[in-house]
Amino acid sequence: MNTGRTVFSQLMDFLPLADFRRCVERYQGDYKVQRFSSLDHFLCLAFAQLTYRDSLRDIEACLHAQESKLYHMGFRGSIRRSTLAYANEHRDWRIFADFAQGLIRTARDLYHHEPFGVELDETVYAFDSTTIDLCLTLFPWAQFRRRKSAVKVHTLLDLRGSIPANVFVTGGQVHDVHLMDALVPEPGAFYLFDRGYLDFARLYAFAQACAFFITRAKENTQFYTRRFHPVDKSTGLRSDATIRLTGPKTSRLYPDLLRRIHYFDPEKESRLIFLTNNFPLPALVIAQLYRSRWQVELFFRWIKQHLRIKTFYGTSDNAVKIQIWVAISIYILVAIMKKRLRLDLSLYKILQILSVTIFEKTAILQHFIDIDDETSEDVPCTQLMLFDL
Repeated sequence: MNTGRTVFSQLMDFLPLADFRRCVERYQGDYKVQRFSSLDHFLCLAFAQLTYRDSLRDIEACLHAQESKLYHMGFRGSIRRSTLAYANEHRDWRIFADFAQGLIRTARDLYHHEPFGVELDETVYAFDSTTIDLCLTLFPWAQFRRRKSAVKVHTLLDLRGSIPANVFVTGGQVHDVHLMDALVPEPGAFYLFDRGYLDFARLYAFAQACAFFITRAKENTQFYTRRFHPVDKSTGLRSDATIRLTGPKTSRLYPDLLRRIHYFDPEKESRLIFLTNNFPLPALVIAQLYRSRWQVELFFRWIKQHLRIKTFYGTSDNAVKIQIWVAISIYILVAIMKKRLRLDLSLYKILQILSVTIFEKTAILQHFIDIDDETSEDVPCTQLMLFDL
């Protein structure tokens, strides 16, 4: 069935092209375009992500070296550095953002039964951001300090399968807490926030939407204790209390009761104070849930190390967002392929194999047969275990 087809074209078969065309039509991405369509644009950047290309010149040279295969890989327009640069500057980045969100929905359906370390039926999300430093001279639109520019990738990560449920790309000047307003709370779900998102008005909005949150308290939080609950101190718990905020501002912003859990982490020898609006779960489960928030940090490390989002092919706001969204699409696409082909390999190993077989004309599954997945020997990074099931 795959005789004569490149590995790249077989991988692209997992893309819902009908959805992509709808995204293109929604934003008129191919309006008056004759030679370099939105699909050609996506395929070029997907190739760059899969093969670790560092520049537009690099992309152009590598694709021209395999020009006889490009038509069968799905390319219909000529690949020129200037054409790709123009498309990055002018084609609406929302085409690629909407398409990535569609891939995310598909991946979450495939991974929604995956365990994440805590026995819990409800959906658990971790929300955080990562900062990508940029040159102020080249990226003045993203300035957030006197001599520094940066772009932030804010991610709501579904801990089942480490699939991003929502991604927001902003300039570095946008404070993390403001992105909480862009989230639509899911009733019954748990949201894990670090201390930088401690905004009681916004947290109260989550509580009003019947969603649960777990965050860390600040040392100067004013409260009084309504009731103490018994705890087993051998587990690391020190206290579990029902409290009410008493600060002149916080008591108005969050008028309901809260749960305050004091936990001692013996591994790091640190004391952690958690605040949550969930009362039925055992205190130790609350602590374990917050500990699983670390998966979003591992996700950020992974995409920074193994996808091209630290150096950019263009300097405009539009070009940066397109590249980030295509990188996320490739991350999700490979995760979908892994699940549908039932591969027992880490995502890192799959990407490495794809990078060197992209032009091969053999069945894609053949390249993953009888391969041992020993990621600890390949790259000694814990984040490579994200998809080791």
